[in-house]
Amino acid sequence: MNIRSVPFDHPDAVKLNDQVQAEYAERYGDDGDATPLDAAMFAPPLGLYLIAYDEQDRPVATGGWRTQEENDEGYSDGDAELKRMYVIPEARGLGLARRMLAALEDDARTAGRARMVLETGSKQPEAVALYRSSGYEPCVKFGYYRFHESSLCYAKPL
Repeated sequence: MNIRSVPFDHPDAVKLNDQVQAEYAERYGDDGDATPLDAAMFAPPLGLYLIAYDEQDRPVATGGWRTQEENDEGYSDGDAELKRMYVIPEARGLGLARRMLAALEDDARTAGRARMVLETGSKQPEAVALYRSSGYEPCVKFGYYRFHESSLCYAKPL
């Protein structure tokens, strides 16, 4: 497995983002995650976007983090927000999400971020299991979906 840093608007990132959005739409019966995102949010040193490629150089997993500071959406100074963690169905169960998560945490820590935060949903039990088993604890809700009942927020000190 080869994990590479790419821009959030890279064609492979767009392809995987479209796939994860379709999965969100199916699980939640809506149009997917409406959180406003753009490529500049993930550009180092303010963030990072990664794609894992398999042995045939196919994009199979993705994830990124972006800098957050205290604001009216409930973030705290020093936060790194995890976004767009996704593994294509054919590559699930291989530990890719855990590897991606560790790489993103390491990079955010190196960038001086104090805490990794993430928002997931109640219809994503696999994601919740990954984050809980990786040391994430429930925290006060933040972000775009902070007022939605199905929103679940987690944090982990870096």
